[in-house]
Amino acid sequence: GNKMKNRVSNNILAGILSIIPIYVTFWILKNLFILFSNPGAKIINSILGQYKVLYLPEITGFFLTTVFLCVVGIFVRNIIGKKIINYFEKVVLKVPVVSIIYKTIKQITSSLGDPNKQSFKKVVLIEYPRSGLWTLAMVTGESKDELSNEYYHIFVPTTPNPTSGFMLFSLKSDVKECDISVEEGLKIIISGGMIAPEVNNIA
Repeated sequence: GNKMKNRVSNNILAGILSIIPIYVTFWILKNLFILFSNPGAKIINSILGQYKVLYLPEITGFFLTTVFLCVVGIFVRNIIGKKIINYFEKVVLKVPVVSIIYKTIKQITSSLGDPNKQSFKKVVLIEYPRSGLWTLAMVTGESKDELSNEYYHIFVPTTPNPTSGFMLFSLKSDVKECDISVEEGLKIIISGGMIAPEVNNIA
């Protein structure tokens, strides 16, 4: 009867929820492998011609691309490489629209590439979108106005996709500090509040 239907539905839902993380992880790794292997695989295919071995071009291509990126990384970190990159940046920054795009991407990649610099510094609570409604937000920076009032730069992620959201400036006095780590905060946002502590920090 209804109990059997509910049991079957719950089992199917549990199966789906257990497979999704595995599938998404596999999909990301597969696409990263394809992204890195394609350039080198084309070279290997042109060399082998009709004498192709299963997955050999992709595996070799992935290895060659990884080595190439490593060599580029070594080059741009030495004195000559830095001078060339700086010269290239000066040229790019003179182009109106391209300069904005380049600077934005450079800031993002620099923050991701610096192990000592976290994109999200901490989790706070703000009243958003109106007074009386509280939202988890991520602090990304700090600043002061001309009167020396201190502000947080706040990113308000959307649920369940935390990569999109809103950027706000908020007075520190209007923000509630909370004892939640960035990782825990992202879990709460992604789950839509299903994974959350029983006691919140609102009161």
